[in-house]
Amino acid sequence: MYFVPDGTKLCGFYECIECKMRFLDVRITPTLVCPYCGEEVDMEVGPDEELPVTKENAKLLDVIRDEDVEKMDTLLSLALTGGDFEWI
Repeated sequence: MYFVPDGTKLCGFYECIECKMRFLDVRITPTLVCPYCGEEVDMEVGPDEELPVTKENAKLLDVIRDEDVEKMDTLLSLALTGGDFEWI
């Protein structure tokens, strides 16, 4: 699988508000940091630096379960590769 590990039975389907990319993630929360345009916070800051603020721009659209996880993962992977299904 492209987005989630093989054998995943439950995952979230997200869409980023800023870049409009859609993706699956094993974490299920109302919002996430977008893996395409978001930036994870670097917790190693100096004493006079401010802690950066994360922007959780990806909103949960749906919770995918059981065999639909593999189907959705394949569809999203095909969309990203431009329909090149030879790698499946």
